[in-house]
Amino acid sequence: NIKRAVIASEDAGFADHSGVDWEAMERAWERNQRAQDLADKRYERLAKRNPDKAIVPVSAKVVGASTITQQLAKNLFLSGERTPLRKGQELLLTYALETLLSKQRILEIYLNHVEWGEGLFGAQAAARYYFRTDAAQLGVGQAARLAVMLPAPKRFEKRMGSAYLADRAATVSARMTAVELP
Repeated sequence: NIKRAVIASEDAGFADHSGVDWEAMERAWERNQRAQDLADKRYERLAKRNPDKAIVPVSAKVVGASTITQQLAKNLFLSGERTPLRKGQELLLTYALETLLSKQRILEIYLNHVEWGEGLFGAQAAARYYFRTDAAQLGVGQAARLAVMLPAPKRFEKRMGSAYLADRAATVSARMTAVELP
């Protein structure tokens, strides 16, 4: 269940792509550009209305489009900084991982190393900590809830009962049956 949940939540095309989902990256780029344009316009309006105040420009929230393999490359070898150079390094490492390892092995390593809370790494540790069970014994809902935490585990670890987590976990649970495991 945890494998299906993570793929459904993080990278639905995992079994089919070669490590990078270029269409998802393009959509994220466009979305981030639109969001930054809106943030810039808000800043300009505020600055015009308040010429005597020092208004600090705000960066728009960044949406990512990294595949599981890209996240593994970053987690194992790179920092979390968001620069074009770091992204380029990530792409090279992603293609190397896809060339050297099977999809099953990439997913296994990812699940064993991904962070699910402060100092909490791997699906087994997360399953034991949050649900007092082995990762292999997680139910569909439990696995979906863990998968939903992945973009921001430190934010969600203290809010396991939040409405957002429950709603998003229900969506992931519904998608899990369509997931193709590698």
